[in-house]
Amino acid sequence: MKRAPGRRGWVMPALATLLVAAILGSFAIGRFPIGPYELLGAVAPRSWGIGEVTDQMRAIVLNVRVPRILLACLVGCCLSGAGASYQGVFRNPMASPDFLGASSGAATGAALALLLQFPAQVVMLVAFASGLATIGIVMAIGQAAPGHRLLRIILAGIMVSSLFNAATSFIKLVADPTDILPEITYWLMGSLAKTRLDTVAFVLVPMVVGLVPLVLLRWRVNLLTLSDAEARTMGVDVSRVRWVVIVCATLVTAACVSVSGLIGWVGLVVPHLARRLVGNDYRRLLPVSMVGGAVFLLLVDDVSRNLLATEIPLGILTAVIGAPFFLWMITRRNEAI
Repeated sequence: MKRAPGRRGWVMPALATLLVAAILGSFAIGRFPIGPYELLGAVAPRSWGIGEVTDQMRAIVLNVRVPRILLACLVGCCLSGAGASYQGVFRNPMASPDFLGASSGAATGAALALLLQFPAQVVMLVAFASGLATIGIVMAIGQAAPGHRLLRIILAGIMVSSLFNAATSFIKLVADPTDILPEITYWLMGSLAKTRLDTVAFVLVPMVVGLVPLVLLRWRVNLLTLSDAEARTMGVDVSRVRWVVIVCATLVTAACVSVSGLIGWVGLVVPHLARRLVGNDYRRLLPVSMVGGAVFLLLVDDVSRNLLATEIPLGILTAVIGAPFFLWMITRRNEAI
């Protein structure tokens, strides 16, 4: 894709403004609309006496809306950042957060935990651990196999993902069809319906630990898009930077999947849209992708919980929105991915 012409300094302020507006709008829509003044009264100490806020409204804001909005922003930010990072590291425009099998491994772990009827906190922990373990397996195979390093890692990811997808299918086959199977199926479709403050607290640390190095190393990702020889001539330890980026992107992906289930297309579509706005320079591309992903998933979640009487799984909506949009992007004349 061609570099976006001219200076695009307006993009990040515009996205930040849109994110704030989307957050306020997310509080204002729903079965219990909450305006800015009521929101301020709900989050402020009671002694301040701001607004006439009932205990029910305060509970809705603090225990339901705030955690869900925060998690939607965090998951969207992480998936988009991971997708953009994978695309740069592997020099592959079709790379996405589930590129190396972290999503498949986390899904298998969650399905197994649900089959064994573990508590929700344990399900998240098992999903997170299995996602990381999957990447460990992929990396071990990639190191042992002969051939081009990036290619063998990609092939190992495809193979391991296929195995874990088969394991998930087997778990669904043996699950109780009246109780456990619907729960597994709904989890795999992606949702933030059961988000609570402890859910956000569970993933906040791994997300921050993964995102901070990605942001700090974003200028080096530019060099990874070159050949290894060219990058080395510029003083970059290609292997070390690549491993750090892969590990950090995988960490945030596993954290996302462990609490939200499988949500596709965010990490594929949003980075490409960001490229159209700011070009291929990762110094701007990565932050724009992260903020854009937060806005995108928050808006999709708003549609999910308000469009129908029952919530629509996020994975369905992101596919319905993302696939046609991606097709539109790649079929535009004089444009290339």
